[in-house]
Amino acid sequence: MKQEHFRAWEFAAFSAVTLAALCLCVCVGSVNISLKDTLLVLKNAVAGLPQGNATASTILLSVRLPRVLCVALSGASLALCGAAMQGLLKNPLADSSTLGVSSGAALGAVVAIAFGIQLPALPIAGTMGTAIVFAFASMLGILALAYKLDYSLSTNTIILIGVVFSMFVSSAMSVVITFAADKVQQITFWTMGSLQGSSYFNAAVLGVTLLLCGGVILLQSRELNAFAVGEDTANHIGVHVRRTKLLVLIAVSVLIGVCVSIGGTIAFVGLITPHGVRLLVGPNHKRLLPASCFSGMIFLLLADLIARTILKPVELPIGVVTSFIGAVVFVLIFYRARKG
Repeated sequence: MKQEHFRAWEFAAFSAVTLAALCLCVCVGSVNISLKDTLLVLKNAVAGLPQGNATASTILLSVRLPRVLCVALSGASLALCGAAMQGLLKNPLADSSTLGVSSGAALGAVVAIAFGIQLPALPIAGTMGTAIVFAFASMLGILALAYKLDYSLSTNTIILIGVVFSMFVSSAMSVVITFAADKVQQITFWTMGSLQGSSYFNAAVLGVTLLLCGGVILLQSRELNAFAVGEDTANHIGVHVRRTKLLVLIAVSVLIGVCVSIGGTIAFVGLITPHGVRLLVGPNHKRLLPASCFSGMIFLLLADLIARTILKPVELPIGVVTSFIGAVVFVLIFYRARKG
């Protein structure tokens, strides 16, 4: 496969669309604010000048901007994880939600919320840490069981185990909720996926995690290209198969754990976006992975905008919107894969 990097014009085009989506989502909501006023508020905030419009300033700087940043970074992280998992497993249906990894991370976070597991200095670290550990353990358990039942790791086997594991996690969550009745509403809304009330601290955590773990995944793009022709062939051309798998799995688990601990379970982002991007830039991971990051941002930003505005002033959990879209796309992808 020709090792062609992400082109400059592609980077510019994706960046322009992403910036447009960011501006749209910052300006539009339960209260619409013009682009001119938005830019003025941001300019005054950066320059340290007093704000002329206190209402617009409060809405933009305290509520909407941190949320939009968290949505964009979560979308990029989930899409990157989906593209990496599909390349690693050579499975078009591989994704944190279809494999059950998100469910495992959600169980870890629910346990932390229900029983108040946290570090005194960093309250969010307890939830985040347990989500990461449960995500990694879930991924290893699912792949190990699939390998035990089916050496070829076929699509049907992995998806079936992922579905069964998700059902098990759902039952386990019900048991946990039984012992934390006072937190039922918080846990229920959180499991549907929502970035309402996100903070700049959340955005910073997501940004640093994406920079570190996303960087690890992007550095494995050549190795992921080699996996497309089989692990044996990849090993023969100098790819350290076991190390690559471990690096990608750890990076994906950390990213998913952080995203779930902050925004709850947001399904199908990593399934939908890589397939659409693959039609635009091809299967080469040197182009597919960065393009998936941009597309994940755009997709989740628009999904969050729909969740905030379609029934305003009532707000839908963002996970509900992505699940509606993802369910349809999942059936189409599965049908095409079976037909192929």
